[in-house]
Amino acid sequence: MEAPAPVIRTEQAKSKTWRNILRNWQLYVFIAPAFLSIIIFSYIPMYGIQIAFKNFVPVDGIWGSKWVGFDHFVRFFNSYYFWDLLWNTLSISLYGLVVGFPIPIILALAFNEVKDGLFKRTVQTVTYAPHFISMVVMAGMIITFLSPSSGMIVNIIEAFGLQAPDFLTDPRWFKTMYVLSDVWQSAGWGTIIYLAALTSVDPGLHEAAILDGASRFQRIRHINIPTIIPTITILLILNMGSLLGVGFEKILLLQNPLNMEASDVISTFVYRSGLLDAQYSFSTAVGLFNSVVNAILLILVNQIVRRTSENSLW
Repeated sequence: MEAPAPVIRTEQAKSKTWRNILRNWQLYVFIAPAFLSIIIFSYIPMYGIQIAFKNFVPVDGIWGSKWVGFDHFVRFFNSYYFWDLLWNTLSISLYGLVVGFPIPIILALAFNEVKDGLFKRTVQTVTYAPHFISMVVMAGMIITFLSPSSGMIVNIIEAFGLQAPDFLTDPRWFKTMYVLSDVWQSAGWGTIIYLAALTSVDPGLHEAAILDGASRFQRIRHINIPTIIPTITILLILNMGSLLGVGFEKILLLQNPLNMEASDVISTFVYRSGLLDAQYSFSTAVGLFNSVVNAILLILVNQIVRRTSENSLW
């Protein structure tokens, strides 16, 4: 009796797939380390997420701990600090997105218009060099520059006869201090991505535009910017997917009891409750909530972009 046609086609497809793998085995070996690292460090640890739904006791282990369902999530949502943590996290992320996202684009467009030379290379080096400064050193520099007694920025403000605010202790200044220092550290590095995208611009388009009498601003607006729109869209989607993912390292280094009102975010709360207070299940629940919200935002923004253009992630 002959096998059904669909079965034959399936076997042929599998055979073709294995032949392609064997023929291009070098490529699969090349991506194997990255693939294994993702599996080992990103997917296998997901096994421990279940302690967010248990009252985890280290001596009992994950399987031996008592199942409590969504109790830790309810406790977090009903806590008096929930809305403060959510507001601080969202406000810092949105502030950083509004201020920091356009700056690399503007810098890239400006660098692209400068003729290759010593000035261009020097400015590019100066702008992206802060990216290589470690977070601890960066926080130390910020504290030194903004010190009320000997800070360079404070002295400059006072030299103009103005009263310098307490940048390090006043909660009203914490978000501005955090965002502007983050822009300083990362704007130049982000410019590299857009400069790489601008290399795909066809020089013939600029030549034709010049012949038609287009100004430099018009050529930037109608040629350069449309070329990097797909890159801008992808990076915007990724940034929206980490809207609640404010890193705790720099915030923790700049945080003090006086600015805690504005500096306490979800990630620092998870650090304190999990590592300092040993509330493993509760901190895991808070971190899981943070990750789920980020994933939902990523999917929603990607779907919105997909319906309005062709520049979505998937």
